[in-house]
Amino acid sequence: MEKTMCVGVIEFQSVGKGMLAQDEMMKTASVSVLFGRTICSGKYLIAICGGVDEVQTAVDTGVRIGGEAVIDFLVCPKVHPAVFAALGQSVILPSTRVPALGIVESFGACSILAASDFAAKSGNVTLIRLHLAMALGGKGLLMLVGPLSDVKTSTKAAADEVRRRGLLVSEVVISNPAEELLMEYI
Repeated sequence: MEKTMCVGVIEFQSVGKGMLAQDEMMKTASVSVLFGRTICSGKYLIAICGGVDEVQTAVDTGVRIGGEAVIDFLVCPKVHPAVFAALGQSVILPSTRVPALGIVESFGACSILAASDFAAKSGNVTLIRLHLAMALGGKGLLMLVGPLSDVKTSTKAAADEVRRRGLLVSEVVISNPAEELLMEYI
């Protein structure tokens, strides 16, 4: 699992430039592709993993090749394991009754990935959903649950990261959410 601890992500406004950058990234550094795909609004998103130096080299290459087509990018040296579970939609809650639900919505996929890592590291929360761009008009969505004080702390930490990037759409904390509200997302 050590190899997957460093993650790099680049979001492009051009599919062609994204694919060109991905090709060059793979030729430049020894990294593995987590995914490289088109996303809503005609954008392209690539996520890679590997050693810190290799990921940094690949992302630097992708940003250089992508030029003005780069919307956002991220290198996260030690991604919290909960991010992968939420991204893979493989989180199972012991019950649908949770004390609090936090939601962070972003205009971009990279920023919501970064926000998810901040959230997971900031409180005793469970990331239940990390949704990137598809069926969201290119936006990113993070949903987390846990004790109210932890959800507030983690939601704020996540939103602050997205806000720092200038891409925050919303930051919401719901105390004692209705079970029906969660059923659609777990």
